[in-house]
Amino acid sequence: MEDIVLNTDLKSLKLFKKGKVRDIYDLDDKLLIVATDRISAFDVVIPNGIPQKGRVLTTLSLFWFDFCQDIIANHLMPLRLTFLPEQERKLLEGRTMLVKKTNPIPVECIVRGYLSGSAWKEYQSKGSVSGIKLPPGLQESEKLPEPIFTPSTKAQTGHDINITFDELQNLVGSELASKLRQASLKIYLKASDYAEKRGIIIADTKFEFGIGDGEAILIDELLTPDSSRFWSKEGYKPGKPQPSFDKQFARDYLNGLEWDKTPPAPELPPEIIEETSRKYLEACNRLLDRG
Repeated sequence: MEDIVLNTDLKSLKLFKKGKVRDIYDLDDKLLIVATDRISAFDVVIPNGIPQKGRVLTTLSLFWFDFCQDIIANHLMPLRLTFLPEQERKLLEGRTMLVKKTNPIPVECIVRGYLSGSAWKEYQSKGSVSGIKLPPGLQESEKLPEPIFTPSTKAQTGHDINITFDELQNLVGSELASKLRQASLKIYLKASDYAEKRGIIIADTKFEFGIGDGEAILIDELLTPDSSRFWSKEGYKPGKPQPSFDKQFARDYLNGLEWDKTPPAPELPPEIIEETSRKYLEACNRLLDRG
């Protein structure tokens, strides 16, 4: 199995933040975002990593930022790692983005084109999602009449909280809320049309924005298997959950164990690691037309 990068621990740089998957370093007015091969499930980091996962997340984010720059600006900057020692440069190769520092807007901008996950549960109990009334009689995983914008507030711990558009307006102001909704829906429509032609359904995805130079721009990652639900168009059948190109395979395995979803997490067996890696790589290869 290939080398797995679980921690970067760059001695030459100042650590800004260590997330569940990414190590972020402070370069004064810029940040260096490094996608490791860590994987989390149920908000707990798993001891094993997934080969190539960090490179897949970075490769897809770079592709989509470029693909969507006609809709909205983003935080990407030209990447040069010549200031780092050779050993550190080698470690970061293919898994690193240099980005502008922004003031992150404390909201996740979620767009859903299909009824799945927490939206399906909410629809079953209320007939609506984030205050948006939906037609009766929809099935799990069914395509919605049109994509819906369902923001949530970012929780420091535990799960994020779904909010209505009115609540978003109260939080960030009407003008910014409208801009976030418009940009999110435009990106989703453009990306999902592109992906569907390559056999992938983007069921839902989340975007993050920050204020840079006085305007809202895209930040974080973009349209990756960690921030989106990717399904195979070929095997799609509404009325049940769909297999996805992401960590759901590993989550399903963990769900079958007697584990209470609190740290420490159990280790994944080699066959689960290998299949999860294959799913990430297949999504990347399909979207980038790589054979």
